[in-house]
Amino acid sequence: MKDSVIIVSGGMDSITMLYEYKDSIGLAISFDYGSNHNSNELPLARMHCERLSIPHITIPLSFVHDYFKSSLLSGADAIPEGTYSADNMASTVVPFRNGIMLSIACGIAESRGFKRVMIANHGGDHHIYPDCREGFIRAMSNAMHEGTDTHVEVHAPYTFLSKAAIARRGKQLSIDYSETWSCYKGGKHHCGKCATCIERKEALLLAGIVDKTVYEH
Repeated sequence: MKDSVIIVSGGMDSITMLYEYKDSIGLAISFDYGSNHNSNELPLARMHCERLSIPHITIPLSFVHDYFKSSLLSGADAIPEGTYSADNMASTVVPFRNGIMLSIACGIAESRGFKRVMIANHGGDHHIYPDCREGFIRAMSNAMHEGTDTHVEVHAPYTFLSKAAIARRGKQLSIDYSETWSCYKGGKHHCGKCATCIERKEALLLAGIVDKTVYEH
């Protein structure tokens, strides 16, 4: 039964979830919030949804770019290079981004008769991004349940998985990860040096997947 809405970015995690749960997804939602890499991600999100015959919409959130502070919104040069660490990657936090997206997706879900909103937060995000942690997801789900007549809830099955574990699921689903985007700098090719690129390389390596990504470095 197609009872779910999914928030899909075009990255490895949400595309894996899209394929794994395709039979229960009735609508996919992407958000254009003016990040450095939105223009790289969004066409891929749309392409995969078309491939799976899942309806897809993109919602503009230009106010996030205009009023929020994050290196994700400030151009490629603002993105730090190196591995994920609290000090290195704190600047990439977009305040309450997942809260905003979940709230909008919740309203759309209730409007269209869907029971769940799916989001692909994962265990590797926890120490950097507060709106990816289990406590936040649980609180948002409770708020959505209480704030809707149809009791919409969040479904976040990757919350405690590593990115490598997600990639292993993608391998079983025969996903071509070169048709996904990770790099926060948003250039013509993946930079190969920012934390998301490094995490991508490690996840694919650990999952035993040949990395066909084109890297600048």
